Amino acid sequence: MAIDSRSDSQSVVEIQPLRNLTFWHIWALGVGTVVGDGIFLLLGQAIQTAGPSSVVSLFIAGVLQLFLMLCLVELAVGMPSAGAMEVWVERFLGPWWGYLAGFSWAFAWVIVGGAISIALGRFLSYWIPVNELILAALAMTVFAILNILGALVAASTQFWMTVGMVGLMAGLAIFGAPKALAGIPENFIPFMPFGWKGMLLAIPMGAYAYMGTACLCTSGAECKNVRDLPRALIWASITFIILFSCDQIFALGAVHWEKLTMAESPFVTAAEAALGRVAGSIINVAAVLAAATCLLMGTFYSSSRIFYQEAREGRMPALFGYLHPRFRTPIWGIVVIWAVSIAIIVIAHYNPDLVYVTFTMQFLVASFIAYGLSIAAAILYRRRCPEEVTKLPYRMPVPWLVLTLGIGGTAVTAYFAFVGTPQTLPLALVWIIPLYLWYRYRVSRLPVKTQVTA
Repeated sequence: MAIDSRSDSQSVVEIQPLRNLTFWHIWALGVGTVVGDGIFLLLGQAIQTAGPSSVVSLFIAGVLQLFLMLCLVELAVGMPSAGAMEVWVERFLGPWWGYLAGFSWAFAWVIVGGAISIALGRFLSYWIPVNELILAALAMTVFAILNILGALVAASTQFWMTVGMVGLMAGLAIFGAPKALAGIPENFIPFMPFGWKGMLLAIPMGAYAYMGTACLCTSGAECKNVRDLPRALIWASITFIILFSCDQIFALGAVHWEKLTMAESPFVTAAEAALGRVAGSIINVAAVLAAATCLLMGTFYSSSRIFYQEAREGRMPALFGYLHPRFRTPIWGIVVIWAVSIAIIVIAHYNPDLVYVTFTMQFLVASFIAYGLSIAAAILYRRRCPEEVTKLPYRMPVPWLVLTLGIGGTAVTAYFAFVGTPQTLPLALVWIIPLYLWYRYRVSRLPVKTQVTA
């Protein structure tokens, strides 16, 4: 039984997403959804927390993210779907847990979108003398329109912006290498001014930036070849680990760590100090591209696809399952996400801490819920469906090691993320309890699961 999500009563069975995304589109989605305000602004806080040893912190965060991506490889290939985590977890843990995983991942990206858009507005105000919140709202509107126009339009835009960002950041590492080497060892001593504790506390800041890579899992229903998913998962992770580790070494070599803060991107500060004002302006372009790609395919693309999948199964209002007849995109889901993002921008005007601190920490809670449940699904997939797993075109390498590091890395990162903010977990009940009640008294009472096979 299909959910009728069209006013003219045409079923969503007749309109399906277009499978037109290539490996490079998916790779760009993964690299581009490295959280822009995290790597370009929160990096300053990581440096102030750990000093030069923050290089190790972010490298560890990147490696842990890579192993986490490897944990999801078999699920992504075996069950490619717009719902991604929701579909995987429901199959092995049950409907409620699947619903929680899918909603948590989409919810995380919706609430963090406002904070990232404000960071983008701040980057744009480097050149444009307009209030950063106005610039943020304008940018969100443009990204919403691009997503409505089609996955290929959004993904192609994402690809070129990601290529531009990668090129600029690679150029920074290459041309800034002499200055970075000149700062060794002076700017790197003491390497751990706050000891092991400082280095460990900085790891979650890198995890916050890097965890967005999993957004590419939601492209399963729109990729030309499902084998491109695992390849993109791995190469996207390798790309940002190498790229941003080299650039961080440059920044710390060019400028003493005590001068690198959240007031401005450490990369921009270092580029201006080492290569001049023009170089700083160019790297600010990279910051703009990083935030833009994160919003374009993280907040709008990934979240709207999960809401779309939930609506197809009757678990969210039918409007989220409506596909535009021409562009084949979940137009109303994108519009709702846009409206929520604009509301968050308005809230930031009156209470910035609510957005930058409270909402950001809830992003982490929701993300860790989705990740933890997905890893559990990955383990059960191998145990319950060994024959199906052996037939997959791409399998998890050294499973016991990958799963151990994926579980351990997620647990350790979560601990150090919340150890300084004990109020974060109780606050999560504010959205988890209503979600459970909605599921218990509305979703679970649906007579038949109305899932439509794509």
